[in-house]
Amino acid sequence: MDQNSQSDISHLKSKEENAPKQNSFWHEIKGIFYILILVGLVQSFLVKPFYIPSESMMPTLLNGDRLVVSKYPYGWSYASPIFHFLPFMHGRLLSHMPKRGDVVIVVPRGQKSDYIKRVIGLPGDTISVDNGILIINGKPVKREAMTAAMIPIDPNMPCEGNGYLAMEQVTGKDGRLYCKMPRIRETLPNGVSYDTLDLGYIPQADDYGPVTVPAGNVFLMGDNRDQSADSRFSLEEHGLGGPVPIESLGGRAEFITFSLDGSSQYFNPLSWFRAFRSGRSGIDLHPTASKP
Repeated sequence: MDQNSQSDISHLKSKEENAPKQNSFWHEIKGIFYILILVGLVQSFLVKPFYIPSESMMPTLLNGDRLVVSKYPYGWSYASPIFHFLPFMHGRLLSHMPKRGDVVIVVPRGQKSDYIKRVIGLPGDTISVDNGILIINGKPVKREAMTAAMIPIDPNMPCEGNGYLAMEQVTGKDGRLYCKMPRIRETLPNGVSYDTLDLGYIPQADDYGPVTVPAGNVFLMGDNRDQSADSRFSLEEHGLGGPVPIESLGGRAEFITFSLDGSSQYFNPLSWFRAFRSGRSGIDLHPTASKP
């Protein structure tokens, strides 16, 4: 066999050896791409993990909670995709109105980030707040003073009241520091109840309205009434600018999966486990029906 023939055979063998490797590489790339597409579809149309970055929904939700949001209870809209790249558009596919007391995620007008708040008012309701007391259609909601909320102090919950909020650092029987705050249980007209915090008189939060909720809109508030930028506050104040269209709702909060106290370090895996808050996993986020 001459030298040219041997060279041709070697070249063919080299191509045959490299072909499976190249095919395998592109097969893996396509597999990862399809998985990403599937994850995006599931999180856009079925369920999505959500992270709580603030104290606006205390005591129900804490900064550092991770939870599951279902995307389908109210139908789908421009706010449903996992990434908010679509402009505001009227209409929802298979639209359903939320119930009073639902905890929902919402995309404020002109923004790309999600807020999480509670549905307080429905279309046609007149909402006002008088000295911190929520009033719906001219009737104050039922309020019951509960034992103080005792939330463990950690990096995600520093208990900083800025001198005007009723927040007190106390030592519990277990020797741990807690943030003690006044807790009020509210019951909405449909009979569902949930806990709120009343940390003191804040004029722009505790005196509001009255405002009538337009058709196709809902009125949203945070459970931490004095530290929540919600429908009571303008867009310039980083609030929701009044009632929000139901198209802006991205889903309903279902339950907490786990919670982190903010002490973990990215490059220290052991700190990840120490940062888990006990007792938070599995907490149901649907409001409870009060007893008659």
